[in-house]
Amino acid sequence: MRSLVVMMFLFAGGNLVAQQTEEIKFLEMSHDFGVIKEEDGPIIHEFKFTNNTVDSIQILNVKASCGCTTPAWTRKSVAPGETGFIQAQYNPRNRPGKFNKSLTVTTSLGEPIRLYISGEVTPKPRTIEEDYPKEMGALRMKTSSLNVGKVYINREAIQTNFEVYNQSETPITIKETINKPKHIDVTFDSYVIPAKSKINMVLTYNAGLKDDLGFMNDQVEFFTDELENNSKPITVYATIEEYFPPLTKEELEKAPKLITAQNVFDYGRIKIGESAQTSFTITNEGKSELLIRKAVPNCSCLEIAIDSKKIKPGESAQLKVVFNSEGRRGNQQKSVTIYSSDPSASAQRVTVKAYIED
Repeated sequence: MRSLVVMMFLFAGGNLVAQQTEEIKFLEMSHDFGVIKEEDGPIIHEFKFTNNTVDSIQILNVKASCGCTTPAWTRKSVAPGETGFIQAQYNPRNRPGKFNKSLTVTTSLGEPIRLYISGEVTPKPRTIEEDYPKEMGALRMKTSSLNVGKVYINREAIQTNFEVYNQSETPITIKETINKPKHIDVTFDSYVIPAKSKINMVLTYNAGLKDDLGFMNDQVEFFTDELENNSKPITVYATIEEYFPPLTKEELEKAPKLITAQNVFDYGRIKIGESAQTSFTITNEGKSELLIRKAVPNCSCLEIAIDSKKIKPGESAQLKVVFNSEGRRGNQQKSVTIYSSDPSASAQRVTVKAYIED
């Protein structure tokens, strides 16, 4: 019985919409723009309709299914026999590919009417400035800050390629002299960059030679034969961790395991210039000795100290964290990353919070 009622309701609703589309007669209910170019900008189509009733009709509202579509419509009442319009303006900017959008039209007759627009946007050709936004003299790169991602102190060096583009009308030669730290090597697949061409800079990062843990940034500088702006400084970022090979269940059970009693501590409200401190308890719940490789704060406002870097099974150590509020205001959230010999979670973080008030 319930199914029958639902079917009757849907049938009645469909009849109402059909009846209304006869009372407001549109020349078309959908429009296909076909293939358009992104660089040509917004496109517009008008859906024209005729009032086939004996009374005036008012378009109360038109709502687009997407912010990319801007509607407009006849604002005055449409008398019997007269025509009106619903306008759809579609903006293809940053929207390559096919699209299918709708407009929901609410009228004084009650039941909403839906109109549809569709098409396909071919993307705008990218410029050299868009592909290589960082300008360094006559050369361009995607960025002057190169992030090689996560690297491991106990694994082989990794190589990453970065594109260098010569935007000038003449070839540019890269000089052999490169300022860099010992753990980074920089080569080029060609030391002469033809005009309007690109080459690859090959950066090799050896975390073992860096011999450190945590988030790192280093400076690299190469030079060209340009008369001006021949120095090309680059910042290289990396996160160094220790690599642990996959372990069996039995090996994991025998391994050290770092557990902190709490991961977050809130100092509460602190006056500007005051310091506050707390301690995090680090426990080794594993079955072999836990080594604390390093503890790294993410802010110079934190001073840390750990009372033991070797923790036997079942024993604990204290990580003291002192927060200096000098020069800070409002909500603060800082962290300390603990690097250890726990193979299942070698990098763990504890967080401190505070609100600094004048």
